Amino acid sequence: MTEWTKRHLLGIEPLSVDEITLILDTAVQMREIMDRPIKKVPTLRGRTVVNLFMEASTRTRASFEMAERILSADSLSIQAAGSSVSKGESLLDTVKNLEAMTPDVIVVRHSSAGAANFLARTCQSRIVNAGDGAHEHPTQALLDAFTLRQAKGRIAGLKVAIVGDVLHSRVARSNIHLLTKMGAEVTLCAPPTLLPQQFSSLATLNWRIDEAIEGADVVMMLRLQQERMTSAFISTAREYHAQYGLTLARLKKAKNDVVVLHPGPMNRGVEIASEVADSKASLILDQVTNGVAVRMAVLYLLLGGGRE
Repeated sequence: MTEWTKRHLLGIEPLSVDEITLILDTAVQMREIMDRPIKKVPTLRGRTVVNLFMEASTRTRASFEMAERILSADSLSIQAAGSSVSKGESLLDTVKNLEAMTPDVIVVRHSSAGAANFLARTCQSRIVNAGDGAHEHPTQALLDAFTLRQAKGRIAGLKVAIVGDVLHSRVARSNIHLLTKMGAEVTLCAPPTLLPQQFSSLATLNWRIDEAIEGADVVMMLRLQQERMTSAFISTAREYHAQYGLTLARLKKAKNDVVVLHPGPMNRGVEIASEVADSKASLILDQVTNGVAVRMAVLYLLLGGGRE
C-alpha cells in the first residue's frame, strides 16, 4: 500500500490514484469503528485540531468535530461570527494567533478560492481544506467516492451524471477530478450559464438533463448556490425545477439500480424532488455517515498514521 506523504490536504487535483485509494481504504477501517457500541479510540490522543469555519456549515463542521472526538483528538471550533475576523482581523493574523497555541491541524473553510493553499504556504500547522470558495472541497469528493464504492463495489467504469450549478460548485470540481482519475465516465449537466467549458476535456457537457442521466449508474445533484451568484444565471427556481429538477419520472431514464447523491444542503422542489430524496435510490444520509469515516481517515493519515 502506498505511504501517505502529503503534509496537507488542499484538493483532489494534486492527489494520485494511489493516494486517493489509500484514504478510501483507511476510511473502511474508520467506518468499522463507527459501528462499535463504544465509538472511541485513542489513536489521536494528545493531538489538537482547530476547526476554523469562515462560512456557514452544518454537515462538514459537525462531521470533522465528530471525527476528532472518535479519534480522541482535542478540538476547538471557531466560526466567523464569533471570531476577531468580524472585528476586521485578517485571515492570516487569525490563523497565526491560533498557531501560537500549537495545534497540529487546522481545518479551514473560507469563501475565497485558494485560502487553504495560501495558509499552507505560510503556516507550520497541517492544513485541511474544508471548502474554499468555488475552488475545491476534497473531503466531500472523498466521501462521495467512498459511498459509491460501498454501494457499487467500484468507481471505475461507472457512468456518473453531475447535475446543477456546476459553475459555482467546489463539490463538482473536486468530484470531476476524483471520478475521472478513478476511471468513471462523467457527464456534467446544467443550464448554459452554469456549465463552464473548462471541464470539456475531462467530462461530457450536456444542457439537457434527460439525455445526461440516460443510462447513468449515479446521479449527483447540486444545489443552486445563490450566495455566489452575482447576476441572473437562471430565471426562476420554479422554472429551474421544471427543466433541471430530478423527479422520479426523470430518474427512470437512468439504470434500474441507479443511486442518487447530494452534498447538501438540499433545496427540495428546486434541484431535487422530495420523492427522489427520500427514495430507496437515495444515498444522501449514507454520505453524511461516511463523511465522518473519511474525515477520520484524513486526520489519521495526516498526523502520521500512514507511517506506522
